[in-house]
Order: sequence, then structure tokens, then C-alpha cells
Amino acid sequence: MSTTVSALLRASHPEPATAVTVVAGLLAWGVGHRPSGVAAVALTVLASQLAVGWSNDHLDAARDAAVGRTDKPVAAGAVSRRTVGLATRAAALATVVLAVTTTNRAAAPWAIVGLVSALLYNRPLKSTPVSVLPYAVSFGVLPAFVVLALPGAPAPPVWLVVAAALLGAGAHFANVLPDLADDARTGVRGLPHRLGATGSRAAAAGLLLAATVALVAGPPGPPSWAGMSAVATAAVVPPLAWYAGRGAGRAGDRGVAAFRAVLLVALIDVVLLVSSGPLV
Repeated sequence: MSTTVSALLRASHPEPATAVTVVAGLLAWGVGHRPSGVAAVALTVLASQLAVGWSNDHLDAARDAAVGRTDKPVAAGAVSRRTVGLATRAAALATVVLAVTTTNRAAAPWAIVGLVSALLYNRPLKSTPVSVLPYAVSFGVLPAFVVLALPGAPAPPVWLVVAAALLGAGAHFANVLPDLADDARTGVRGLPHRLGATGSRAAAAGLLLAATVALVAGPPGPPSWAGMSAVATAAVVPPLAWYAGRGAGRAGDRGVAAFRAVLLVALIDVVLLVSSGPLV
């Protein structure tokens, strides 16, 4: 049992799942949720992230095995595809139940939209020219869900939703970079694959920078020094991460530095938001 649980945790994509959940919780706290509201948001987002991660490994099991992805528990035989499929359904159901029972009528549909959009990326949109769309939608609706879950369901700022969508789109290009060669062998042809490594790096860097600029320029008043520092960080971190990732590629490891750069920029952006005062 402990081995199965461990394999399920690894199959859930724990690093991005944790990061997105922490970002959602920080944002909930920053917009003024009480502790119970923060917990409701975080648990709903965590369930959604688990469903998306397990769905990805469930659907990609054959492709992962074909390219020798021993880091994937399903492909490595550490947990059965059926078990991961059942976990996906349970987490998806938990997302809906948590959204409906712990938030409100205005917020709950957006949590469900974010989940459905992410699941549609796993199949069938991952291999299409619009593969970036689910990332933009799912990340964009996250702050809408968080803000609408407040008492009175205030309207989320447009600039906040736009910034989150840009960040999500950038995350897509950065996340696919380590898998371009393996995906090509198994017939995956999303937008990053069509742009190639150089185009995807440029797209990721530009979108991350645009997201941070939107967060800094969106709120009323002049940009703060902290905001300008965040913009500078967003401009510098991705190139440094890709340079560091070149060493991993030469050593034969999967270069995940680019995606970790996205997570770092996202956390910096949320800390900037939380420390800048009321958002709604």
C-alpha cells in the first residue's frame, strides 16, 4: 500500500501541483479571504491539480514507456494505469464537490472550467496547434475563481486575469521544452513542437515578461520599485535557467530548469501582489 501511495504521489506531478496550490493559497490570502476561505480555495485547486497530473500520466503511459521514461511511475510499472485512472476520476469529482460545497455559485463554475480546460489539454488538444489555449484558460480562470469566492463575489480585475493567462501560456512553452525530442518520436505535435526549441524559448520568455509587466502596470498608481524589480527578475531568470539547463541536457538528464523558472517567476509575482495592498 505504501509503495502504491508513493507511486501515486510521484505520478501526480507533485512539484507543479504544490506550486500552483501555494500560489492559489497566497493569492486567496492576499485578496482578503479568511482562513476558511483560503483553505477552501487551496483544497479545490489541489484536487484539480491532482486530477490533471494523474490524467496526464494515465493517458501518456504508452508514450512514456516507448521513450523509456523511468521517472514516470505508470510507465515504470510502479503503479497500474487503472489505479491512476481511478485516482483521476476521484480527484476530478473531489474538485467539483469542493468547489460547489465550500465556495459559492459565482466561483464554483470557474474552478470546474479550469479543470475541464486542463483535462482537454491532456486529450485531445496536446497534439494540436492550439495546445497553448488550455494553459491560458486554466491559469486565467484561477484568479477569477479566487476573487469570486470572496463574500459578495466581487468582479476580478481584468489585468489580473490577463496576467495569469499570459503566465499560463508561458508555462506551456517552458514545460514542453525538455520533452520536444521524445514527443517527436511519439507523434505529439503541439504548438511548441511546431515552433521548435528556439521559438518556444522565445515565446516562454516573452510571455513570462508580459505577465509580470501586466501585474506591475495593471493596478492603479505608478509602478513600485518592488514591481520594477519583479520585471527585471522575469527578464533575467528564464535565460539563466535555460543556460543552466544546457548542462543537464549534455549530461543526458531532462532539463526541467525552464519550468522551474516559470514557477519561480509565478511565486515572485504572487508575493508582489500580496505585498502591494488590496487587489479588490
